[in-house]
Amino acid sequence: MVKVAGVKFKTAGKIYYFDPEELEVQLGDSVIVETARGMEFGMVAMEITEVDESEVVTPLKRIIRIADEKDHLQHEENLKKKKRAMDLCQEKIDKHGLVMKLIDVEYTFDNSKIVFYFTADGRVDFRELVKDLAGVFKMRIELRQIGVRDEAKMLGGIGSCGRDLCCHSWLSDFQPVSIKMAKVQNLSLNPSKISGICGRLMCCLKYENDIYMEFRKGMPDIGEKVRTPDGFGKVVDTNLLERDVKVRLYLDDKPKGRKDEADGEEKLSDDIYTYKKEEIRRMDKHRGNSSLNIFEGVDEDTRKEIEELIKD
Repeated sequence: MVKVAGVKFKTAGKIYYFDPEELEVQLGDSVIVETARGMEFGMVAMEITEVDESEVVTPLKRIIRIADEKDHLQHEENLKKKKRAMDLCQEKIDKHGLVMKLIDVEYTFDNSKIVFYFTADGRVDFRELVKDLAGVFKMRIELRQIGVRDEAKMLGGIGSCGRDLCCHSWLSDFQPVSIKMAKVQNLSLNPSKISGICGRLMCCLKYENDIYMEFRKGMPDIGEKVRTPDGFGKVVDTNLLERDVKVRLYLDDKPKGRKDEADGEEKLSDDIYTYKKEEIRRMDKHRGNSSLNIFEGVDEDTRKEIEELIKD
C-alpha cells in the first residue's frame, strides 16, 4: 500500500495522487506540488489515505509544501497575467492567419512554461506561432488542441436545466454517452433537446441510464404485438417509471392483424388502452429483453444531426 493525498488544480478538475511525505495536509489546503511540467499550485481534494500500488502512476510526485502567503500572491499574479497572454496570442494567431479558436491560457506556478489551449476543426501548423510567442514571453511555450467538450468544461456556462454546467462545476471526468441512452429513457431524439452547449450529447443522459435499463427489462418495444386481457394488440407507447403499456387492439383480435384490402393497413382500434406490464404477454420471439431501434421514426435530416452529436 502507498500513502497518498489527492490534489486537483481546477474546480471540476481530475484528482491526482501525490506523496505527502511528512506533511500533514488537510482537505481544502492549498499546496505547491511537483508535476511533469513544473511546480504547480493546487488544492487538497482527498485527505491522506493508503491505496494499492496498482492505482499509482510511478514515480509518485511529491507535495513540496503547504502554500504560504507568498505562494498565494504568486498564484493570483499568474491569474492576472492571463488576459494579456490571451490578447497577445490572439494577435499572433490573426497575424499568421491560423484557423483556430483560442480558449484558455495557463501559467505554471513557477513561470517555467505557459500553455495555450485551442480548438480547431483539423490539424494546425503552429510552429511559427510558437516561435513568435517564445520571443514575447521568454519561456517555454506549449499549444494544446482540445475538443469541444473540454472547451465547455474550461469556459463554463448554463445548461438547459438552468444550472451551471456539470463538467465545469463538479464533473471531473467525461464518461461515454450514447444516443441509445436517450432512447432507453423515452426522450425525444430532437437534437436541441439532448445536446449540451458543446454540441454533443448531454453528459446527464448517463446519470439515470442504469435505472431505466433495469425498468426496461421485460417491457415490450413500441410497435410490438402483444396479448392483453382484452385481446391482441400493438404497443404504441410505454411509461417505464409507471410500468404502463399503451396498446391499440386489433379489431379482429388476431395476433398478426388484419390487412385492409384497399390501403393495406392493419385495422386497429382508435381507442388506446393502458395496461400494467404484468397484464400483457409478449409473443414468443419477443420474450427476451427489449431491443431498441435507435433511429426508428426519425427523419433523415434529424438522423444526420444526431450522428453529428455522437462524434468524438
